[in-house]
Amino acid sequence: MNTVKTVRELRAAVARARGEGKRIGFVPTMGNLHSGHVALVTKAAQRADFVVASIFVNPLQFGANEDLGNYPRTLAADQEKLFDAGCNLLFAPGVEDMYPDGMAVQTRVSVPYLSEGLCGASRPGHFEGVATVVSKLFNMVQPDLAVFGEKDFQQLAVIRAMVRDLNLPVQILGEPTVRAADGLALSSRNGYLDDTQRAVAPVLYQVLSGIAEALRQGTRDFAEQISAAQARLLAAGLRPDYLEIRHAVTLQPAQAEDDDVVIIAAVYLGTTRLIDNLHVHLDNTQIRR
Repeated sequence: MNTVKTVRELRAAVARARGEGKRIGFVPTMGNLHSGHVALVTKAAQRADFVVASIFVNPLQFGANEDLGNYPRTLAADQEKLFDAGCNLLFAPGVEDMYPDGMAVQTRVSVPYLSEGLCGASRPGHFEGVATVVSKLFNMVQPDLAVFGEKDFQQLAVIRAMVRDLNLPVQILGEPTVRAADGLALSSRNGYLDDTQRAVAPVLYQVLSGIAEALRQGTRDFAEQISAAQARLLAAGLRPDYLEIRHAVTLQPAQAEDDDVVIIAAVYLGTTRLIDNLHVHLDNTQIRR
């Protein structure tokens, strides 16, 4: 696996692969890789002949009081994981490579509607930063397909909308959330948790699972389910940022007759913000009769 830092080197390597008739897969990351990232690269390697990954901690998607400065940088360990997963090329640019004229004058990509609410409400400008950097990376790599994790459910919806609306020739693939044995969704930010907090963190998945099971059993009083779940989170020491049941495609508040919903949440455990979701397909045949 080669590592390049400039757009020129990146494009030359991708051009060689494409000249050999290879299908290009792409996995953008911010580094500090874990098994969830490895699953993305593995899927890309299964679907493409030449896999490019990127590591770039994008300042454009961090708010003023967020953890940009403390975000873990673990390049050497990340390179080993990427190589083992079947990555062919790592693009690891600096901020000056991605934003050569500075971020203040950078053209921005905004995806309305899907970027609003949920994490978009709690992190103003976050999804604009995500859409901007992903669109730049797509133009740099020009992949045939790209793989994103379903843990960041709203982000995946935003990227799919951006690709559709801008007619980008990239197939977007989602990869199911990878979890620890106790159910906690893997995240680079899990490393911020101390031992006591780490023992409590799986309660988020347990609460989401409880709502999902109630919905599968026919419960459609969403407000009651959310209220009881919020109380359980608070009792465990998890402070909800949001906990909602949304339509899985539109991300609008779910209705009783919806078949395809997502139970989606963000919580604070100490100063660490955790996100998770469960995508649930429901049988509403009885409701429609």
